Amino acid sequence: MTPRQALVIIAAICAANPILAQQRQAAQRQLATRAQVQPTDIDPANLGAMRYRYIGPVGNRVSAVSGVVGDPNVYYAGAASGGIWKTTDGGINWQPIFDDHEVSSIGALAVARSNPNIVWAGTGEPHIRSHVSLGNGVYKSTDAGRTWRRMGLEESGRVARIAIHPTNPDIVFIAVQGHSYGPQRQRRPSITSPNCRAVAHNCGFTASR
Repeated sequence: MTPRQALVIIAAICAANPILAQQRQAAQRQLATRAQVQPTDIDPANLGAMRYRYIGPVGNRVSAVSGVVGDPNVYYAGAASGGIWKTTDGGINWQPIFDDHEVSSIGALAVARSNPNIVWAGTGEPHIRSHVSLGNGVYKSTDAGRTWRRMGLEESGRVARIAIHPTNPDIVFIAVQGHSYGPQRQRRPSITSPNCRAVAHNCGFTASR
């Protein structure tokens, strides 16, 4: 068997095995990420000629943004009371992908590095202001935002941050604000401080796995 024939066989096995294919794609994205962060020489005069421009999506306050590692054209944007939007062409066009659900306030978004089809969304605007939109938990998509399933934390109220393990997408950490102006028994601090021991339901964040 020649080396070329061996490579053809290996490629066929990887294509037939979705797990191996996903692992290979994840490795390629990691290589692309390393290449993107390499230092380059940039003429400051060229940067001075660049200008910000509006690319959408049309709506209200953008509260969360997340992209796909290795693919500069795919981004997700969450609005404080306008659902989730997705672009696959670098922001030229945006499509709403969360309108079928009863909540429209988004506080956090995260895409798994190991599998870009896995997207998590936390509902509820986390920024304290005179009027704050409420959420009803966290949602997960396994098909790049086409469908969503609520995964829990229905009483979280507002989700401020989501972090997915870089190699195991089943491990997810979620920072939950909870009620902004009152106590909440469902909330537990992940790190207990002296001021929170007696009234743990009044302060702190919740970590969920």
